Amino acid sequence: MEFFINNMPPIMFMTLICFLLLGFPVAFTLAANGILYALLGIVFGEFTFSFLQALPDRVFGIVLNDSLLAVPFFTLMGLILERSGMAEDLLETIGQLFGPIRGGLAIAVVVVGAMLAATTGVVSASVISMGLISLPIMLRYGYDRKLATGVIAASGTLSQIIPPSLVLIILADQLGRSIGDMYRGAMVPGFILAGAYIVYVVICSIIKPSSAPALPEEARIYREPNGKSGLVSLLVLSVIAAVGAWLLDTLLLTEKTAADEVIVLNLLLWGVIAFVIAVTNKALRLQMLSQIAERVVFVMIPPLLLIFLVLGTIFLGVATPTEGGAMGAVGAIVMALLRRRLSWTLLKQAMDTTTKLTSFVVFILVGSTIFTLTFTGFGGQHWVEGLFASLPGGETGFLIVVSVATFFLAFFLDFFELAFIIVPLLGPVADKMGIDLIWFGVLLAVNMQTSFMHPPFGFALFYLRSVAPKEDYVDRITGKLIKRVTTGEIYRGSIPFIVIQLLMVASVMIWPGMVLHYKGAGTGTDPATVRFDMGASYDSGGYSTDPYGSGAAPSERSATDQFNDSQEQEDSAPLFK
Repeated sequence: MEFFINNMPPIMFMTLICFLLLGFPVAFTLAANGILYALLGIVFGEFTFSFLQALPDRVFGIVLNDSLLAVPFFTLMGLILERSGMAEDLLETIGQLFGPIRGGLAIAVVVVGAMLAATTGVVSASVISMGLISLPIMLRYGYDRKLATGVIAASGTLSQIIPPSLVLIILADQLGRSIGDMYRGAMVPGFILAGAYIVYVVICSIIKPSSAPALPEEARIYREPNGKSGLVSLLVLSVIAAVGAWLLDTLLLTEKTAADEVIVLNLLLWGVIAFVIAVTNKALRLQMLSQIAERVVFVMIPPLLLIFLVLGTIFLGVATPTEGGAMGAVGAIVMALLRRRLSWTLLKQAMDTTTKLTSFVVFILVGSTIFTLTFTGFGGQHWVEGLFASLPGGETGFLIVVSVATFFLAFFLDFFELAFIIVPLLGPVADKMGIDLIWFGVLLAVNMQTSFMHPPFGFALFYLRSVAPKEDYVDRITGKLIKRVTTGEIYRGSIPFIVIQLLMVASVMIWPGMVLHYKGAGTGTDPATVRFDMGASYDSGGYSTDPYGSGAAPSERSATDQFNDSQEQEDSAPLFK
C-alpha cells in the first residue's frame, strides 16, 4: 500500500494509457481516471473532499476562455470552403499550371495542400478532397502509386502546422502562450516543410521520370487560339503586380517592420493589384491576359485574400486570433455566396460538424483538466520534473527524449490526445528549464503531425483509404484499366514523408531561429538596466523629495505612526466626490 501511494503519479499515467489503448473515449477516460484516483487519495488520506471543490472553477474557466472561440470559427470557415468547391477549382487550376513539367501534378497537390491548410485547417477535408480529385488523374497518367498516395496524405497533414491550425490553438492554450505568437512561430517551419515535399517530388521525377510524368498535351485545357500555353502573360502580370506591391509597400511602410508583416502586406498588395488588372481586362474586354492567367487570378487570389483577412490581421495586430477566425468564417460565407455555391443544406452540414468538433474539444479539455488536477495533487509535476532532470544533456537531452516519446506515442494517439495529455505535463518542465514555450510548442506540433502518417493508425491514411479506388475500374477518359490502390501501397508511400517530417523536427531543434523570429528585433534595451524613477512628489508645501512629510522612509517610522497617519487620512477624506 505504501508503494502504491508513493508511486501514484506513474501508476495513474500508466492506467490512463492502458484505458486509451483499450479503446475507451478519450474525454471520459481522462475524467474518470482523475476522479477515480482523487477518490482513492481521499480514502488514503492524501486529499480531503475540499480538494475536489476546485473542479467547478476549472470547468468554468474553460467555458470562459475566449481563445478557444477560435476553434469553431476556423472549423466553420474550413468546412464551408471545402464544401463550396474551392479545393476542386484550386487543384484543377494549379494542376494545369504545373502540369507541363514532370511531377507537376504532385507539386500542384503540395501547393494546394498548403493553401487549403492556410484557409481550412482541417486535415480530413484536405486529404479527402485531394484524394477524390487528384488521385484518379495521377493514376490515369501513370504516376507511381506510392508517390501519389504519399504526397496526398502528407500534403493534407500540412493543416496541422500551417496556421490557422487547430492544434496550434490547443497548444497555445495548454502552454499559456499567445495564439498569435504560436502562429508566427509555426509559419516558417510549415512552409519549409511544404517546400521539402516539393523537393522530394522533383528528385523522384529526376531519378525515375516514369514515376511522375508530365501532363500530356491533350490534357491541357487552357490553351490560346494560337496553341501557346499563355504562361508568358501570367508571368508578366505577376511581375507588374509585384513591382506595384513593392512601390506601394515603400510608401506605406515608412519605419522598420517585422519580416512576417512585410510578407503579408506585400502578398495582399500583389493580390489586389493582380485582381484589379484581371477584372479590368475582363470588364473592358481588352484581351490582354491569357486564359490560364485569368483562371489563376480568379481562382487563387480570393483564397489568398482570405488568408490575409485571417492571418494578416492577426500578424499586424489589428485583430486577435478569435476575431480573425470570425472574419475568416464570414469571408468564407461571402466567397461561397459569390461562387453561388452556398445553400441552407451546406450551411447546416458545416454548422453541425463544427458543433460536434467543438464539443469534442471542450469535453476532452474538461477531462484533461480533471486528470491534471488529480495528477498535480499527487505531486505528479515533481515526478515529471525529477524524471527529466536526471537525463544527460540538459535541455538537448530533454528535447530529444520528448521528441522520441511523442513520435512513438503518436503511433497510438492522435494529436488532440497528445496535446491534452502530455503537453500539460511537459510544459512546466520546459518552462522551468528556460526553454521558449512557443519554440517548444511548434516542435511538438511538427512531431505530432506524424501521428496522421503513421501506419497502421494514421488518420490521413484512413481518410485516403476511404476515397481511393478499392476495385479495378476503367478510366472514363482514356478507356484504360486502372488497378485498385492497395492499403500496403498507401502505407509504403507514407514512409518517405514521415522521414521528411522527422528531419523537420530535427531542423527546428537545431535551428530554433526559424521559430523564434516571432520575437522580432525587440527594442535593444537590456531589462537589467531599466530604472523606475517616480520623481518628486507633491504635497501641501509644493514639490518635495520626502513623500511622507517627515524626512523618514516608511521603514524608519514606527508602525503606530504609519497606522495613525492612515487613519487620519481616512477620517478626513470625503465620503463622496
